[in-house]
Amino acid sequence: MIYVDADACPVKDEVERVATRHKIMAVMVSNGGLRPSANPYVSHEIVPDGPDIADMWIAERAGKGDVVITSDIPLAAKCVEAGAQVLKHNGEALTAANIGNVLATRDLMYDLRAADPFRQGGGKAFSKTDRSRFLEALERELRKAAK
Repeated sequence: MIYVDADACPVKDEVERVATRHKIMAVMVSNGGLRPSANPYVSHEIVPDGPDIADMWIAERAGKGDVVITSDIPLAAKCVEAGAQVLKHNGEALTAANIGNVLATRDLMYDLRAADPFRQGGGKAFSKTDRSRFLEALERELRKAAK
């Protein structure tokens, strides 16, 4: 199973194509606002509005043999702990070996932004290279999860 934290996810179409090719179910989890797909390998789970409701839904279900697509680091940590393979939208794999450092960096950056109101802004724009890297990583993670 592929679980996608679908709100603001830039790779939903790519996940759908790969899930179809591998004949694996993908669940797009969101608070609504997504157009449902007619693809039989893609389902949509609409959760109530609220902080981290979609994350909790995914974390309660994801486990060994599943792949989770998210940029939410606390959700990724829960899924890694449960044995799922986790990918960020740019193809970066989050694993037991690196999730501690990624969480620490996230917390540090949060503290720095809170201490300095001028240190705001997002990261770099999502590129074609990121999309390509994601596709390659998703193929790799699906092969790993199938073992």
